[in-house]
Amino acid sequence: MSSADDTGHRDHAGGRLPTWCSSDPALSRPISVTSTARDSAVASAEIRAALADTDLAMVVLFSASSLSLRDLGARLRSDLPTDCVLSGCSTAGELCSDGYCSDSVIAVGFPRVGFRAAALKMRSLSRMRVSEWIGQIRALHDHFDPDRNRHLIGLLLVDGLSNLEDVLSVAIDAALPGVPVFGGSTGAGLNKRSGNILLDGEADTDAAVFCLLESELVVQHVIIDHFRSIGGDMVVTAARPELRILDEINAEPAADEYSRLVGVSRSELSPFVFAEHPLIVQINGRNYVRAIRSQTDDGALVLMSAVETGTVLQLGLAEDLAGGFERALLALPSQPLLTLSFDCVLRRLAVERAGLSEHFRRIFGRFNIAGFNTYGEQHGGMHVNQTFVGLAFMPEKAADAPIR
Repeated sequence: MSSADDTGHRDHAGGRLPTWCSSDPALSRPISVTSTARDSAVASAEIRAALADTDLAMVVLFSASSLSLRDLGARLRSDLPTDCVLSGCSTAGELCSDGYCSDSVIAVGFPRVGFRAAALKMRSLSRMRVSEWIGQIRALHDHFDPDRNRHLIGLLLVDGLSNLEDVLSVAIDAALPGVPVFGGSTGAGLNKRSGNILLDGEADTDAAVFCLLESELVVQHVIIDHFRSIGGDMVVTAARPELRILDEINAEPAADEYSRLVGVSRSELSPFVFAEHPLIVQINGRNYVRAIRSQTDDGALVLMSAVETGTVLQLGLAEDLAGGFERALLALPSQPLLTLSFDCVLRRLAVERAGLSEHFRRIFGRFNIAGFNTYGEQHGGMHVNQTFVGLAFMPEKAADAPIR
C-alpha cells in the first residue's frame, strides 16, 4: 500500500513474501530494459511493453537529462501496481549490456516473485536536520520488517550537487548499521547540473531517495577503483569539509604540497593530473577515493568528497583500468543475473580517452551490467569518487548460501 506522511514523503511496503517463493532463481531475475527513444512518451511505452508480463515489486529508472524524468515517471506510474515502488534519477550517462550509453533510459525491474521493496524521498535536503534523516530511515526500516532469511540492501540516489552525500552516507550508516547501503550521486549530463530524483511521479532536485530492497537471491558487492597508493602519508592540517575544500596538507598550502608530491609545478596542475593522482583514504585495506575538482587562487584544493582536518591521506596513481575491472568481476563465483551498477563519470571519461570503450562493452555484456554514470558513489557508509560500485544478483538463493 502507498502512503504519504505529513512531510510529503512517500513509502511503499508490500506484504511479506510467501515462504514458497520461487524455487527457481532464474524466475526472480531482475529485468533490464534500455530505450533509446528521444521522446519520453515513446520511451515509457517501450519500457511498459518490456515489463508488461512481470508482476513487479520495484522499478528503478536511470534517465538521460535530455528526457523528462517527471514525464517518464508519471506515465509509468499510471501503468504499475500502486504498491510497486517506482524510483529513479537523471544521469551523467547510462550503463547497459551494450556498454556506456548516452541519451537513453535504463529501467531495472525487480519481480515480486523474488523481491520486496520500500522507499522514501527526502526533499529539501539542504534544509533538513540530520536527526530527521535518521528518524525517517529508521521508521522505514521498522515498517518494512525485514526477513532475516533474505538479503537486505539499501539503495541511495542523491542529488550530486547537494554536497550532502558525505553526511547523508554517515547518517544512513548510523541509522541502519547492519544494512549495506550502495548508491550514486545523480547529475544532468557532463555539465555539473543538479540531477532530478524520482519517486513515483514526482521529480525534485535537492533531494534523495532511499530504498530498501529485500532479495531471495545472493547479492555480491563489487567495489572497484583503478588506483594504488604511492608515497608517504599526508595529514590534512586545515580543511573546510562543508565546502569540500582542502586548505592545507602537512601544514603547507594544499596545492603546493600536492604538486610537490606529484612532481609537477602548480602551474602544471590540470584535470588530467587530478584524474591520474586522486587522494585516497585507506580504511581496513580498502581505498576510498577523493577526487580533486580544481585548485583555488590561494592554493587550496576543491574536492568532490569531503575530508576533515586530521584525516590521513595517501596519493593515488592510476593503474590498469580495464584489466583490474575485468579481474574483479571474474572473481565472482558465477555469472550474475544482473549487476546493478553505479560508475563514476570520471571513470567513463578515462575509458573513452584510453580508447577502451569496446573492451568495456564486452565486459558489460558478459556481466549483465545496468546502471548509470554518477557524480560520486556511496558504499560502506562513505561517499567516494572514481569508483565502480556494483550489486551482482547471483543465480543462488540467499537461504542456501551465507549472506556477505
